[in-house]
Amino acid sequence: KYTNIPFVPTFLFLQKFYMKRFLISALILLLLAGCKNTNVTTDDSLKSFFDSAAVTGCFGLFNNSQNNFIIYNLPRYRDSSFTPASTFKVVISLIGIQTGRISDENMVIKWDSVKRRPEWDKDLSMKEAFAVSSGPYYQEVARRIGHDTMKHWIDSLGYGNRDASGPVDSLWLNNTLKVKPDEELGLVKKLYFNQLPFFHRTQEIVKKLMLREQNSNYQLSYKTGWGNDENGNEIGWVVGWIEENKHPYFFVLNLESHDKNIDMEKVRLQVLKGILAHLGFFNGKK
Repeated sequence: KYTNIPFVPTFLFLQKFYMKRFLISALILLLLAGCKNTNVTTDDSLKSFFDSAAVTGCFGLFNNSQNNFIIYNLPRYRDSSFTPASTFKVVISLIGIQTGRISDENMVIKWDSVKRRPEWDKDLSMKEAFAVSSGPYYQEVARRIGHDTMKHWIDSLGYGNRDASGPVDSLWLNNTLKVKPDEELGLVKKLYFNQLPFFHRTQEIVKKLMLREQNSNYQLSYKTGWGNDENGNEIGWVVGWIEENKHPYFFVLNLESHDKNIDMEKVRLQVLKGILAHLGFFNGKK
């Protein structure tokens, strides 16, 4: 009574059924494997550089050619948010040039005659103001941009917690706008590859502003930051990239100190360069 069963079609149906299940299972395994942080190496040996400077913090380095990270203090790097301080001047520069409030890096804003710091107390171009991290210059640029436009671009970038409340000329210092170290590194990586939602020209100008050291062995580009958190602790930043043999490595350094008298300008670069030298940079061999 089984002679009329269509054996061949049934076999083909079962073959397709099990093949589909196999492919689905393989795809699930592949996706699960992709979720593992196999490209992240935590390096606790870097703690010594923070200890020697009497600070706490985190550090992240992304090797673009090999698609891997070296990170010290992963929870802080990934989960903690801080005032961006003057690292936000990268964003203000982008917005200012993109919107035409600043024509280019050579545009001069007149000094307002208020004495603050010798390096700020003069007429400055954007190139000069970026190099000395002039607060008055960038506050004036922020006022020219305006709050609504600034908020629009912060939202477009998905920058930090996107909280632009407060006066437009101090929102990067008032501890409402906050950003994670991981997000800071992601921003400069996109900037380097012209992947931000700005014109190519805009991004190229800001990249030139960030270039601070250049020789036959390496190019070092960065922006520093220094502010205070809600508890009055000193927060320091250095974010940027180092290139050797045309290979970019993106980094972010975040520091914290309870010492009100800390020389953060000196300490942050000292820690950064110590770590980079420890990792084999500055010799043109990376």
